This record gives sequence, structure tokens and C-alpha cells, in this order.
Amino acid sequence: MIQLIVGKKGKGKTKQLLDKVNREVKEISGNIVYLDKSTKHMYELNNKVRLIDVSQFMIESSNEFLGFVSGIISQDHDLQQMYFDSFLKIACLDDSDITATVNKLEKLSKAFEVDFILSVSLDEAELPASLKENIIISL
Repeated sequence: MIQLIVGKKGKGKTKQLLDKVNREVKEISGNIVYLDKSTKHMYELNNKVRLIDVSQFMIESSNEFLGFVSGIISQDHDLQQMYFDSFLKIACLDDSDITATVNKLEKLSKAFEVDFILSVSLDEAELPASLKENIIISL
């Protein structure tokens, strides 16, 4: 399952994402991974959540990002949820159509039973129509 938290930069998407991950960690039995562009939010996350600073891994394209995500999934059979803060930046999708990447994430989600929750710096109106059904919070 793919869930989107959308809104322009500075609207509070990260706070919503952090609140959601810290609520979920108490309720689910599997592992949670939180991908971000830095370690800035390390102390705001429950210590059971694995924070990965994507900027350390020299990812330069959305395909490399998908390979990175696949690698994380392959090494953790108990992985249940992945949170992507600043999705456009960490997935190298600034000024790009996100549909193909989100569709591939959806395939990974179904194949490996991992839920993806994405923070996307776009207005709901800027999203492709095919992705609007995935919005859980619009700011």
C-alpha cells in the first residue's frame, strides 16, 4: 500500500509523518525504516525505527533509489513499513513526474507486503489524477 502526505514546502508534512511513524511503531509487529535526506529528525523518532540518511549513499536517479529501497527490503524479512520524508529529493524526482516511481513502489509493496508512506512536496492539485486516491493527508 502506498500512502501520500502532500502539501507545499513548509506546510508541516514532516511533523505529520513523524507523528504517524511514532504512533504506528507501537501497534505493528514488524520493523519500520524511515528514509530522510539527513539525520535531523533522529531524536524525534522512536528508537525502534531505523533512520537512514539517504544523502550518504550517492543516489543520483529514481532508478538508483528504487534499487536502494529494494536492497533494504531484501535484507529485512520482518520489514513492514517504510517512511520517505522529502520523497521528491531523496528519490531524485524534483521537477519530474512521480507516477512511474510510485507505480514501481506499489509493485514492491504488493510483492513483499511492505507499506510505503511518502511525504511529497506538491499540492494535491499538482499530483497526477492516478495518485490522488493514495492521499491520506493534504496540507
